Amino acid sequence: MIPAAWRDLALAPPRARPGPRARATLRREPEDFLVEERLGFAPSGAGEHVLLRVRKRDANTAWVARELAALAGARPPDVGFAGLKDRRAVAMQWFSVPGRRRPAADWAGLRGEGFEVLEAYPHARKLPRGALAGNRFTLVLRDVTGGREALEAQFAVAASHGVPNYFGPQRFGLGLSNLEALAALPPGRAPSRFVLSAARSLVFNAVLAERVRDGSWNRLRAGDRANLDGRNSVFAVPAVDGALEARLDGLDVHPTGPLWGSGPAGVEGEPALLEAEVAARHPAALGAIAAARAEAARRPLRLAVREFALEWIESGAACRVSFVLRSGGFATAVVRECIDADGVPQEGDDD
Repeated sequence: MIPAAWRDLALAPPRARPGPRARATLRREPEDFLVEERLGFAPSGAGEHVLLRVRKRDANTAWVARELAALAGARPPDVGFAGLKDRRAVAMQWFSVPGRRRPAADWAGLRGEGFEVLEAYPHARKLPRGALAGNRFTLVLRDVTGGREALEAQFAVAASHGVPNYFGPQRFGLGLSNLEALAALPPGRAPSRFVLSAARSLVFNAVLAERVRDGSWNRLRAGDRANLDGRNSVFAVPAVDGALEARLDGLDVHPTGPLWGSGPAGVEGEPALLEAEVAARHPAALGAIAAARAEAARRPLRLAVREFALEWIESGAACRVSFVLRSGGFATAVVRECIDADGVPQEGDDD
């Protein structure tokens, strides 16, 4: 059985800001949730692989990868993709396939159940996980009740100041199945990749929840480790000065929380004490992480919401919002901070 505290951290962690919130349906149709991957590089134009831009609708990433492998005459593990994308959605997603049997010129326009290849380019190597600059989301929020003003106000604050960078419910499996597996995992047994991910995400959400409660999720403390926005670079914060505060207010840097694992956490003082105390509340998660011998890493506690736009449609009964998030950020974290939403994704962008 999943502990109640785990369920809350996966589905209903504390929000950062008070105030009224509208209610809306997050996705009635797959087209109501559009995500477009942004690569951080251009196709190389030559090489043994083919880089594919694929439109998928109501299909999960693993399914499409297997279908592309069959079309390429390759094994499924030979297909690369940067991250998982929601099934109940329309996604413009990049994949790579070996180009030995089917060159790039033969891919454009190929389609299968739930997907179509839009573009194809020769490329030098397999697409690795996380190889994205970010994702652009366009969401249609339907059946809006509770006031347009409340909805607009909450999204405006999110766009200006960011939101807590929680891992979304999809990281914990359909119906929280990965948390169920974690709760049932015998002590000392190494977890699967998905259960390990759920364990580390759970600890991260728990630390972030504490910093939301004490108001420091978007502030730096002495001893913190800061992240440069949009990059994986982190640096120690022995003290906080005016210049660093200005960069923080400009969303250029963010405090970080732990992706728990072996090795130094990189934080000291009060942040280190808080992280150790919060993590100790979840011994089953720590045991699974230790059994997997995962290495410690950091993740920003705050998620910047870029290029935000909002448009009311259907005579004000629905609205369309769009924004760009860094790779690893969950659109559901933005939506949940701003509204009470019906509709839960089945998978999501992976780190």
